[in-house]
Amino acid sequence: MRDQLRRLEEAARRLEPSPDARQTAQRAVLGYADDFLDKIETVKAYETRAGKGEGLLESPISEEGIGIDEAIELIRKNVDTPGLNPASGGHLAYIPGGGIYYSALGDYLADIFNRYAGVFYASPGAVRMENMLIRWMCDLVGYPAGAGGNLTTSGSLANMIAIVVARDGKNIRSADIPRSVIYLSKQTHHSVDKAIRVAGLGECPVRFIDLDEKFRMIPEDLARKIAADKAAGLNPFLVVASAGTTDVGAIDPLIEIGSIAKEHGLWYHIDAAYGGFFILTEEKKDRFRGLDLADSLIIDPHKGLFLPYGLGVVLVKNVEDLRRSYSFNASYMQDAFAAPDELSPAELSPELTKHFRGLRLWLPLKLHGLAPFRACLEEKLLLARYFHQEVQKIGFESDVEPELSVVTYRYVPKSGDPDEFNRQLLKTVIDDGRIFISSTVLNGKFTLRFACLAFRTHLSTVDTLLEILGSATEGR
Repeated sequence: MRDQLRRLEEAARRLEPSPDARQTAQRAVLGYADDFLDKIETVKAYETRAGKGEGLLESPISEEGIGIDEAIELIRKNVDTPGLNPASGGHLAYIPGGGIYYSALGDYLADIFNRYAGVFYASPGAVRMENMLIRWMCDLVGYPAGAGGNLTTSGSLANMIAIVVARDGKNIRSADIPRSVIYLSKQTHHSVDKAIRVAGLGECPVRFIDLDEKFRMIPEDLARKIAADKAAGLNPFLVVASAGTTDVGAIDPLIEIGSIAKEHGLWYHIDAAYGGFFILTEEKKDRFRGLDLADSLIIDPHKGLFLPYGLGVVLVKNVEDLRRSYSFNASYMQDAFAAPDELSPAELSPELTKHFRGLRLWLPLKLHGLAPFRACLEEKLLLARYFHQEVQKIGFESDVEPELSVVTYRYVPKSGDPDEFNRQLLKTVIDDGRIFISSTVLNGKFTLRFACLAFRTHLSTVDTLLEILGSATEGR
């Protein structure tokens, strides 16, 4: 048996590269990353002619490994070239993610340390760092000392966590579901609908609140619908508002909705995944008054703080609501929770095993400070206003003045189907490849979207899009 163990140990030790092997791999990876960043201003935002990663299938996982250079070439051809380049400043579709460099270094260190960030007992420093970041964001939105939260992988997971907490906070049992009413907007992000279903609330009656001309919830309609449901013997229990909708960037009347929710005893949740960090700007901070009225809210650093994909945040005004839904007991964990000095993420979320994702946020905030983040957010607001102004000069309709950094617009040609014309216009921009845009449907009309949140998007990027649009519509 000892001989067998030694043979296995010798084979297993190949998982620990030698110093020379580490240096070789680091040089190759860092060299490739540096080359990618050095060319980022000229690389296409969307590549339609490079296949769809089929080459990966021609190099299956096998017993023996390959060299780092061969692996990087597979990545270059099959992952980093085809499709959308989310690191590009030309990414003006959906709600762009970020990708700032120091976050990548934070992820590298977190993976090397492999700190278990789920329980304070196992890694007090990692948990303190994440709790400190959560406290900073609670302060930002005006939450009290008893608030708490969790660093999640995305806004979608953050919404799911919050909807479960709302269900438990309002003591909604299975027998109550058919009469427990939820109030949304047609602009509410689809992840909320998914969260409702995952939380077992799919049979709850859902009321969609009327919207004003800027696609914001009308508080008076919310109050009317709640009153009617109460009069009908139903149980209104949850309202979800948006602080920056994905379609148009609308901010619902947060204070008025919060007042109605409090009056009628509803759980008030705000989806601020996209818009929330604009609270850092002088221009928009007052538009986010009322975030503190929410019982729970979500906010995405991989959107408004330009981090790589994979970091959303859920905040709950009373951390005990989180603990009620997600705390647990397990005999094998009895040592870990014997004398807690800090709340552990494992007690406040569905995750037990948890990646140390806080380092990807902490490191860039510490190295850059807040000033460049604030400036970048202010720049995006101004670029949206600039695009809204200039796209109308070349003949486009853009009826809704941007509230944040999303602009909706469409071209009505002299003849033909406007919807089909705009579909072809979308294809023209994407085929060009320098800029990537998306579309939506507003009031039954196919509509183009300008979503400006990539930190590398600057004036020259927007001028390039205007040039493409102008050329494609000239004389039409």
